[in-house]
Amino acid sequence: MASTIRCDIVSAEEEIFHGEVQMVVATGEMGELGIAPRHAPLITRLKPGQVRVTLASGEEQLFFVSGGILEVQPQVVTVLADTAIRGGDLDEAKAQAAKEEAERILAGRGETMDLAEAQAKLVEAMAQLQALERLRKNLKH
Repeated sequence: MASTIRCDIVSAEEEIFHGEVQMVVATGEMGELGIAPRHAPLITRLKPGQVRVTLASGEEQLFFVSGGILEVQPQVVTVLADTAIRGGDLDEAKAQAAKEEAERILAGRGETMDLAEAQAKLVEAMAQLQALERLRKNLKH
């Protein structure tokens, strides 16, 4: 049996995932992180994007986080995010509309939203679309 570590993915509203996993992959500020059992303890900020967990069974599950904190302790990996969505619950039309709105505001240099907020919304929408694309590729295999 493969060794595992507990993983908790929590949003501001609810616990999204809790279970034993072989690996957690997320995008930190300095790049992509792969967390396996017996990983050294750490805390890092996460960029908006996907979090992939490989379950004890070998199945991979995908989640989207709007950013947040990843904490690794000896027995548990915790992802704390303002927003966390299961890959299957992502709404492609809504993400595409948010991307287009942010791009429109950036092109017009802000009417209803300041530039930094529009850029943040664009990054988040792009991360959601990338997560959806990866989910689609995984479903084909």
